Formats: sequence, C-alpha cells, structure tokens
Amino acid sequence: MNFFNFAYLKLTAFYVLIVIIISVGFSITLYRISSGEINRGLLRQNVVIRNSPMLGENQSSSSLDQILQDQLEESNTRLRDNLIYFNLLVLILSSVASFFLAKRTMQPIEKAMEVQNRFTADASHELRTPLTAMRSEIEVSLRDNKLALPQAKKLLRSNLEEIAKLETLSASLLKLAKSQGETKQSLSEVSLEDIVIESYEKVVVLATKKEIKFDTKLLDLKIMGDKLSLIELFVILLENAIKYSSKKSKIIITMNKEKQGALHSLWATVKIKDHGIGIKALDLPLIFNRFYRADTSRSKEKIDGYGLGLSIAKQIIELHGGRIEVISRPGKGSEFTVKFPV
Repeated sequence: MNFFNFAYLKLTAFYVLIVIIISVGFSITLYRISSGEINRGLLRQNVVIRNSPMLGENQSSSSLDQILQDQLEESNTRLRDNLIYFNLLVLILSSVASFFLAKRTMQPIEKAMEVQNRFTADASHELRTPLTAMRSEIEVSLRDNKLALPQAKKLLRSNLEEIAKLETLSASLLKLAKSQGETKQSLSEVSLEDIVIESYEKVVVLATKKEIKFDTKLLDLKIMGDKLSLIELFVILLENAIKYSSKKSKIIITMNKEKQGALHSLWATVKIKDHGIGIKALDLPLIFNRFYRADTSRSKEKIDGYGLGLSIAKQIIELHGGRIEVISRPGKGSEFTVKFPV
C-alpha cells in the first residue's frame, strides 16, 4: 500500500468518525426527547382513561398501568431500533461519501507531488549530463602523461563551457521556483510597448549574428504587471523565435487590442511570428512542460537549451491573469500570441 492509499483510508476514517459522532450524539438526544414525550403522552392518556366513566368495572387500575407500561416499552424499543438502523445507514453512506471526498481532497496534493518528483528527476538528469562530460574529459586527460599546455587549455575551455551550461540551468531553475512563489501583490501599471522594446534590446545581438530582421507594429497599451518578469517573458519568446529561425529570415511583432468573451472584456495582445522550422502538431501540447524539447532534427543548427524557457514564460503569463496560444506548422514557422487583460 503506497503513501496516498494509506492517506485516503486515514482521511476517510477521520471523516466517518466525525459523521458518526455527530449522528450518534443527535440520535441519543432525539431518543431522550422522544422517549420523554412518549412517556408524558401515555401518562396524559392514563389520566384521561382513569377519569373516563367508560372505564370498566372489571378493569383494575393496576392492569391499566401494566398496559401503559408495555406500550411505553414497545414505543421506546421501536424508536431505539429505528435510530440504530438510521445510524447504520449513515455509517455506510458516510463511508462511501468520505472515501470519494478524501480522494478528491488528496488529488491536488498527489498531483503536485508527482510533478515535483518528475521535476526533481528531470533536473537531476540534466545536471548529471554536463558533470559527466567534465568528469570524463578530466579523467582521460589525467591518464595522459604527455599532456601538453595547448591540450590542457582546450580541456579548461571545454570545462568552462560545461560550467556555463550548469549556471544557465541553475539560473533557469531559480527563475522557475521564483515565478511559482510570486503573487499578484507586486503588479502595477506598465507599458507593454516599452517592455517589448526593452526585451528586443536584450536579444538584438543574437538576432544580428543570424542576420534576422524584425518587422514591428507596436501600440501604447497599458496593463497591470510586473515589469521585470514581463521583460523576462518576452526575452524568452524572442530568443526562441531567433533560435528556431533560419539565417536572414524575419520575425514579426504586432500588438493590438481585442474584445473577447460574452462580456466583451478588453485584452492587450502581442503576437510574435517567426519563419523558422516550426513545431509538429504532436509537440504543440507539450512545449510548455518542464524540460520538454521538441524534435529539432529538421534544423541544420544545434539548438542549445534545457526546455525550461516556455515553462517559465507560461507561469509569468498565468501570474498576470493572461493566456498564451501557439499556431505552428513544420517548415512554416510559429506564431506565439500572448494576451493580457487590460
């Protein structure tokens, strides 16, 4: 029996115990009140019969008392039996209901633990990869008695690259943990236009290396948000667009205001469209999962990353009460649409 099965049973027993205590207490109180009412009713009936001129001469007072006493015992026995059957029914129904309630109560905790365990396993795997590479290179070099200075420098450069990867991974993990713990208390009015411009300035060097041009149509839209986390969000989306785009291609950024829903609420929309390798339909529902990386075999370039960026982006969007949509076709590029309530 695993931990959660035991927890289900323990919580079910706790719920049933509470219900039974309430039910038994109610039944005892009801029995005492009803028994007293029955007793008083029979006593009043006894007085009426005694004072009735119809009382037969052959019917003694003692025999009448015995009849009333028998009626009282019979009424109390019937009441007691009915209450016992009622409590048994309550026990059965409460046991079934409590089990389903306990399972429903524990499901979010179970799901959170599963996600946490999977996250820990994935993080351990990703951390192990660069560490293993460093260890292998160092062990091979130490066994080489004729290790020259150029080879040693090459080894150190390789180790520095792996350390940089570890730093990137640890920083991403910290961002992910931070975004999970943030609340909406720090939100203030910000300009989406300024945020997109600042985000572009942070990735322009990466775009220049691949000779990628930007076509923008920006608007002065104001939303409630945290400026630093929103800049981080758009940096992630723009970096992804650049990484998965071919050289000398174009990335289009457009902003507009839309009315949506039955209440026609106003939403600020930012669309980032690239002309890169695109995403397979099977991969689309999974791209926001932690450590998930879609198949990049169609790309001629090696694409680095740990599959944490879009997971962080989604959490930032959810923190702001927004949503993100993706349209993509292999070989035709991808379009990410981010929406925030105005």
